[in-house]
Amino acid sequence: MRRPRLLAGLAGLALTGGLLAGALPAGAAEPDAAPARTQAAAASYSWKNVRVDGGGFVPGLVFNRTEKNLLYARTDIGGAYRWDQAGSAWVPLLDHIGWDDWGHTGVVSLASDTADPDRVYAAVGTYTNDWDPGTGAVLRSADRGATWQRADLPFKLGGNMPGRGMGERLAVDPHDNRILYLGAPSGNGLWRSTDSGATWAKVTSFTNPGGYQQDPTDTSGYNSDEQGIVWVTFDESTGAGATATKTIYVGVGDKENAVYRSTDAGATWTRLAGQPTGYLAHKGVLDAGNGYLYLAYSDTAGPYDGGKGKVYRYATATGEWKDITPVAEADTYHGFSGLTVDRQHPGTVMVSAYSSWWPDTQLFRTTDSGTTWTRAWDYSAYPTRSNRYTMDVSSVPWLTWGGDPAPPEQAPKLGWMTEALEIDPFDSDRMLYGTGATVYGTTELTRWDTNTNFTIRPMVKGLEETAVLDLVSPPSGAPLISALGDVGGFRHTDLGAVPPMMFTAPNFTSTTSLDYAETKPDVLVRSGHLDGGPRVAFSTDNGAHWFAGQEPAGVTGGGTVAAAADGGRFVWSPEGTAGVHAATGHGTFWTPSAGIPAGAAVESDRVDPKTFYGFHGGTFYASADGGLTFTAKATGLPAKGNVRFKAVPGRKGDIWLAGGAPDAAYGLWHSTDGGATFTKVSGVDQADAVGFGKAAPNASYPALYSSAKIGGVRGIFRSTDAGATWVRVNDDAHQWGWTGATITGDPRVYGRVYVATNGRGIIYGDTSETGGGDGGTDPGTPPAGACKVAYRITNQWQGGFQADVTVTNTSATAWTGWTLGWTFPAGQTVGQMWNATPAGTGSAVTAKNAGWNGAVAAGGSASFGFTGSWTGSNPVPAVFTLGGATCSAA
Repeated sequence: MRRPRLLAGLAGLALTGGLLAGALPAGAAEPDAAPARTQAAAASYSWKNVRVDGGGFVPGLVFNRTEKNLLYARTDIGGAYRWDQAGSAWVPLLDHIGWDDWGHTGVVSLASDTADPDRVYAAVGTYTNDWDPGTGAVLRSADRGATWQRADLPFKLGGNMPGRGMGERLAVDPHDNRILYLGAPSGNGLWRSTDSGATWAKVTSFTNPGGYQQDPTDTSGYNSDEQGIVWVTFDESTGAGATATKTIYVGVGDKENAVYRSTDAGATWTRLAGQPTGYLAHKGVLDAGNGYLYLAYSDTAGPYDGGKGKVYRYATATGEWKDITPVAEADTYHGFSGLTVDRQHPGTVMVSAYSSWWPDTQLFRTTDSGTTWTRAWDYSAYPTRSNRYTMDVSSVPWLTWGGDPAPPEQAPKLGWMTEALEIDPFDSDRMLYGTGATVYGTTELTRWDTNTNFTIRPMVKGLEETAVLDLVSPPSGAPLISALGDVGGFRHTDLGAVPPMMFTAPNFTSTTSLDYAETKPDVLVRSGHLDGGPRVAFSTDNGAHWFAGQEPAGVTGGGTVAAAADGGRFVWSPEGTAGVHAATGHGTFWTPSAGIPAGAAVESDRVDPKTFYGFHGGTFYASADGGLTFTAKATGLPAKGNVRFKAVPGRKGDIWLAGGAPDAAYGLWHSTDGGATFTKVSGVDQADAVGFGKAAPNASYPALYSSAKIGGVRGIFRSTDAGATWVRVNDDAHQWGWTGATITGDPRVYGRVYVATNGRGIIYGDTSETGGGDGGTDPGTPPAGACKVAYRITNQWQGGFQADVTVTNTSATAWTGWTLGWTFPAGQTVGQMWNATPAGTGSAVTAKNAGWNGAVAAGGSASFGFTGSWTGSNPVPAVFTLGGATCSAA
């Protein structure tokens, strides 16, 4: 699926951080309550993803060339990941990025150091135009992404800009690894670091900045940005030891002058003579084993477009150029981008037709340096296809999109936007490639060469890259239902399992709003984007199945939609000229609403089925007749920035409103009279989303959750006393960039909160407090003994490691809580721990259950993991204890 600028628009319009907002404008909104609210100490929370497995564009995959199974992935808006071979899953690396630096979740390039595999670098920044107020940076890590240092750049980088699938723009000298090069966009040229990425300077001898523009007429600066320097490749055969590599190739966004070379370690540069013109070189991959530089060309920068392309081979010793394009000129309707060589078998090359949208993408393979090629699929007799591969998406079944297309299309597709393509440098059978929705791969690639069918599967577990637009957690049925950009949304019946299918019938490209009927939660409504409509849909079985409604004239997009408390009425405020409309039944006939402007956000009262609310331009509106007529209520609310509001379940007229802008009114407001008046919540500097969850033990008011700035600190906050006091529940290691779109608690599980991100999917947190997590009881005294422990080191590197621990209840009695203890035998220490809370000092460790995994039935088990450090050796602890008694080893 295409990644349109919907997500860019979200970022550009909503991602505002900064100083405390100014005074409220005059109006009916009441001033701050007198006493300032105080921020309590942080609660103990564990954080996980609600599983979708993928959902977004993966434009880059980077293998380390000297250590087996060390692999990284970059995404355009959702950070970077490292592959965990033992768990066959991706580990997120940039969750620490906070609100003010949200743009650094867009990764334009990655580089893994071949001389020191512990070192990895990421060039970050999402937009080069004014959608992103910050500048770019190069992040550097000496522990494979567990921790990072940052070098700010004097220009922006574009992880979600046109051309983001070209690359890699960032490269480490394979011999002198203090030297790195970075290709910059926007006319900023080529940059170099000589101190392992700590400082950067422009390479003044490189004079071509790469001026190609996707669309020079685009006044937003998005498609009109200059592509710049798009890849850097070292010829490792021209260096030795720790001496800087002599020969370096650079790709430039310039159709007439696309490739340059230096033979004196970057001191001087020359355009390669005889090179093809009229195309952009998306990739330049050197096979030093046979002395060939392979280049994949397209007539545009991608990642969506490209109508023509070429593949060339350049002989580095003789300067000979050879056109090795896999198809004839007349048959080329796409560009080429994904490009990889088999390091175990020089002469074996693969390239992708990244912009072949219909009927499918195409992969090409040669084993003789491009003299002959074979394809992943061919026509046997049009429209029937003969595939060399079988697609097995059983682990991520929604990748079929619920489709049953007519040949030659197939479901699932081989892919689209296939710009990342890599053969494992240590294993000729393993190949991975990125698409607009997932990472696919195979471990049987060499079967291709014997005309034996091989299997392609998603290799995406742990890589969660969706932009979350709305979330609801009904009081019954599925615990969570989501509205997502690009993939529509899902009904999540198990937070730890991949849903079988996204919403279909209709299948929105993006779902912008959804709601359920408070007293009949099986009734749901959603609205979203779909070319040609319909753009509203209904469900009467808690989101398991959907059917389309009708829509009034003038609708161009989803807007916001609300369901009455009893499910008998609906109010819809779509994008376009239609304006706000109301309907009884399931949207077969819509009546224009009076008294409320077009474009207003709408919500329903959670008690009175005839009461609906709206907000637009600083004014709050209410309707008492099912949305047919609205009356203006409170004014003086934020008229600038994004504003979101919700009504409290079970309390008529109880409304919370969050939003604003740093240079205007900004914060959190509360009304208990149906929006006639609002009181600004004191002590909340800024707030962007608000939601409700199960009340705390011995409390009657629902728990409040907000993505907010309180006491000068940005984070995810919770209040259990109706906003009188707040506690930050996330920490600096778990920030996920921008989290302002929506938030909700769980009405069935105290402490559980669902957080929307713009690229890291749906995050949920559980508390270790009494009554939290799974809603269980106070763990009380930990059980004594009767346990079995499995301790497994899943990844290890110089000075660091990752381990998974499973503790099994071998007694006949259920546990209501547990605390596992051990002592490291060689001085190891714990760094970060998840799904349990660490305690102890030095080598003595205890791990206490999280709130959600404290209850363990007889014969059941609970698991947690951690990262740690070691020196000398890393043996497994010999003894584990539970409640003072020794556990057996699994």
